[in-house]
Amino acid sequence: MGQSPNASSHAGPRRRSQRVLMQVAVRIRGKDAEGGSFEEETSTLAINAHGALILLQARITSGSRVHMQHNGTKQEQECQVVFLGPVRSGKAEIGLEFSSPCPTFWRVTFPPEDWSPKHPEARTVISTNSPKR
Repeated sequence: MGQSPNASSHAGPRRRSQRVLMQVAVRIRGKDAEGGSFEEETSTLAINAHGALILLQARITSGSRVHMQHNGTKQEQECQVVFLGPVRSGKAEIGLEFSSPCPTFWRVTFPPEDWSPKHPEARTVISTNSPKR
């Protein structure tokens, strides 16, 4: 049998923006799965122009809304829980998406959608601080 005409070499939908593995200190507050209020200091595992992936001890449900504050700038953004991942060391991976666009929240310039480390503009940085002989 041949390959299905709908088969694709890509698994799942494309991301709207590139993920950047970056730890940013944030404060998350909202209601947990039981309806109680919580506030927790954590940091991001990855960020993108539309939200972040964090580790959170509080148990929350998919679709719930929380507020995320960037500890460096004190800027706050409402987010929706769009991903509930595995639990490690008592904290769950949580994917958060900004409720309204906020491309400057992280103070980072994200690479374009088609960028990859193999892109011609991706250059290796060579240190100029090495001792001269």
